[in-house]
Amino acid sequence: MIRTGALNKGDRLLEKELCATLGISRTPLSGALRSLAAEGLINIIPHRGAYVTKPSIQEIREMFEVMSLLEGYCAGKAAEYMPSDYLETLENLHKDLERHYQKRDAKSYLAVNHQLHRTVQEAAGNKILCEMIDSLRDKVLLYRHRQLYLPNRFDASIHEHRELIEAFRNHDPRKAEEAMKGHLMNQYKVLETLYEDK
Repeated sequence: MIRTGALNKGDRLLEKELCATLGISRTPLSGALRSLAAEGLINIIPHRGAYVTKPSIQEIREMFEVMSLLEGYCAGKAAEYMPSDYLETLENLHKDLERHYQKRDAKSYLAVNHQLHRTVQEAAGNKILCEMIDSLRDKVLLYRHRQLYLPNRFDASIHEHRELIEAFRNHDPRKAEEAMKGHLMNQYKVLETLYEDK
């Protein structure tokens, strides 16, 4: 709900309503709220409730910088040692991206995009690196999703993915790493132009 914008900065999370909406009891909801608080997406104030937070533009930039380094390294390693089954999977995911792009189906595009990035991670073959990226992914995904709906970003995103898949086909680690880093930082740059740091 935070990711889609149904909940925004300052909104109070009413446990009773959320339990009814999600069809769960208070115990799993409390656990979920604690997780969201640990990720910095909500602020729990004793005796006052939980509220949606919004990181500063500097914090968002720092998240994207770190993610671009980690995912860029993954892409370089993946291109260098890319097994044929991983390349085939990435090619198929990229075809799905192209199809969703042509239909302007952002929701499906984002779902496939997530799979593609996860596959690149796995192809890099570094378990510790995967764990580090996974711990940051949920925070970054919130903004990755929003940026695709901004003007011209959909077109730029598919172009960046085309460059990335080409680097994988050519087993070019340097280009793959540069393409992935650029892809992440371009997402941030689009957000930066429209972000209101309140």
